[in-house]
Amino acid sequence: MQSTDQTVQLSYQSDFEKFEQGLNGEKSTPRHALRRRAFSKFMEMGFPTSRHEEWRFTNIQPVTKTHFQPVPANQAVSISLADLESVMLKDVIRVVIVDGYFSSALSDLKDLPAGVVGESLAAALKQNRPEALIHLGAYTDSSENGFTALHAAFSLDGVFLFVPGHTIVEKPIQVIYSATKRNDPFVAYPRSLFIAGDAAQVKIVETYFGPGGQAYLTNAVSEVVLGTHAVVEHDRIQLEGENAFHVNTSSVYQQAGSAYRSNCITLGGLLVRNTLAARLDAEGIECRLNGLSIAHGNQLIDNHTLLDHIKPNCSSHQVYKAILDGKARGVFNGKIMVHKDAQKTDAKQTNKTLLLSDDAVIDTKPQLEIFADDVKCTHGATVGQLDAEHIFYLRARGLDESEARDMLTYAFAGEVVGSIGIPELREQIDLQIHSRLDRGRKGAV
Repeated sequence: MQSTDQTVQLSYQSDFEKFEQGLNGEKSTPRHALRRRAFSKFMEMGFPTSRHEEWRFTNIQPVTKTHFQPVPANQAVSISLADLESVMLKDVIRVVIVDGYFSSALSDLKDLPAGVVGESLAAALKQNRPEALIHLGAYTDSSENGFTALHAAFSLDGVFLFVPGHTIVEKPIQVIYSATKRNDPFVAYPRSLFIAGDAAQVKIVETYFGPGGQAYLTNAVSEVVLGTHAVVEHDRIQLEGENAFHVNTSSVYQQAGSAYRSNCITLGGLLVRNTLAARLDAEGIECRLNGLSIAHGNQLIDNHTLLDHIKPNCSSHQVYKAILDGKARGVFNGKIMVHKDAQKTDAKQTNKTLLLSDDAVIDTKPQLEIFADDVKCTHGATVGQLDAEHIFYLRARGLDESEARDMLTYAFAGEVVGSIGIPELREQIDLQIHSRLDRGRKGAV
């Protein structure tokens, strides 16, 4: 008798057969050969379980026991800009991805500077854009786990952004990944490839958004490439519905003298897994990873990071914070890897968790693996609750207990929010945080 997981796995096999039938002539292309190999790997591996070290604190059975059906390209649901109004930033260049597919009708790319390419990833590949062909898939291992294998097998579209060398994109580029309402659980496979050429500068905001009540899975992969002396701010905001599942794999590749800053804000979703790996493969690189998770009810938010120091004279700094209420669970696994040749590495890692209830739980595992002898590396983790003396101090000055707790909680989050370099986005996140804290206090799921 087959287990539920095996039955679901066979359902994906049926989905892949139907998927192939809809590809027409593309079935004979080299890219589809890669898809077939990735799907064979998925059937061999299956989904990760708690027996796998990288997943042992994250119970993904709610995902693996549900058959999430892929969305065919010809079955896209129509939405309007009004549906996205709550998350749209105003003074930006806008890209919209609906259920994994680029929407030219909802995107607004008219303010892209000359030479900058922003378009559907499928279109970039069809046009054989060399930057897309060179970099797509070069930094993400599709055989890493069942989710990356499924993504490589089913993904058809997403966004391609190429900023040529010595180009400064003044306006931020916001990519909104929107899910829609459907009758059955479904999965979207958006793929994103962001390339900043030598000495280019750009700010990218990825916003994941979806309807409340809808059960769906976002299985996303993003790759970010920085040329020499490029500067990229990459803000990733997750605001999906309360019944949504989200698995994201982000890979960053940096060349000499480049500076990358990531701000990963996770507020939505029932079960979320964020994996971010940065490869520092030349000298003089700076990399900063910031993260904030706020969870309540039965949410589970898992953040995995890897800072891979390969060459000397690079610096990295990461600060990940979590605020957990109700029966929420958090996971943080952050690794700093310093290779033998990476002398003069300066790496710092901090993980802090604030527990607002007795039932909230965090599993934290900061890691250092150092094979060089001339480095400055530190890491640490703290877990605690709000200080009773601080609450008393604020109440003595006229605040009620709820206001005092919210003020202290927001102050805890402020270090990460303050690192966002786009004022309008900071204001949007402020409002979202206050809303989430209010819902958590009222016991909302």
